[in-house]
Amino acid sequence: MRPSRLILAASLGLALNAHAQTAPAPAAATTSGTLIIVPAYGEVKHANDEATVTFSVEEQDKDRAVAQARVNQKMKQGTEIVRREDPKAELKTVNYYSYPVYPEVPDNPQRPLATQAARRTPIGWRVGQYLELKTRNLENLPKTAAAAQNVLGISGIDYHLSPELTKKLDDERIAATYRNLNERIASIARAMGRNVNDATIDTVDFEGSGHYAGGQGEAAAAPMAMMRGKRADMAETPEPSFEPGETRLEMRLVGKVKFR
Repeated sequence: MRPSRLILAASLGLALNAHAQTAPAPAAATTSGTLIIVPAYGEVKHANDEATVTFSVEEQDKDRAVAQARVNQKMKQGTEIVRREDPKAELKTVNYYSYPVYPEVPDNPQRPLATQAARRTPIGWRVGQYLELKTRNLENLPKTAAAAQNVLGISGIDYHLSPELTKKLDDERIAATYRNLNERIASIARAMGRNVNDATIDTVDFEGSGHYAGGQGEAAAAPMAMMRGKRADMAETPEPSFEPGETRLEMRLVGKVKFR
């Protein structure tokens, strides 16, 4: 290689090296003024302290008045039993029904009018009534239910939290959710290399109603315990087994946080 070319190549190499050393490095990303959406979650659990039991009675007879009389008598007896076993319970009649029962008549192409007339003629009446019991005496509830089952049937059982306990747990749920928000803000600040004291909470949405929310978790109660049964023909009915379970109250909130 000629000396002139060697000198030119060396000059170009020195120029490129000097340019690389003097070129500014890419600016680091800044987080000043950043607005961050932070979802938070809170949850509290507690054993159910209240129950609603629905008792029922149903009778069927060709004579509607006879069926109604039997229903009225049994409901009166059952109500007296429940009041005796649980004097502090709240009782309420929630339904009373009476409707005709029609025969199942097969189709007769040769006598269609007679078939229709037979279907419109009732062969009896079905009459029933429901009694709702609300109590906090859960320890004695199996005994109360067994006594009532000598006359009435149990259509459903719902264990839940009393209004007073729900209010108390709601305060705890809000505090737990807000605490989780602060914990997540601190975690985000560390991940961004920022001081948590530089974060300012701009907005707190306790309903989680924005599009950025993952959904509302207002209350997730334990599933309602259902029980079906008929009146026992024996003098004494064994006590049923009940498990009150627990209720889980959830809350989601979304906070808007800005870093200065």
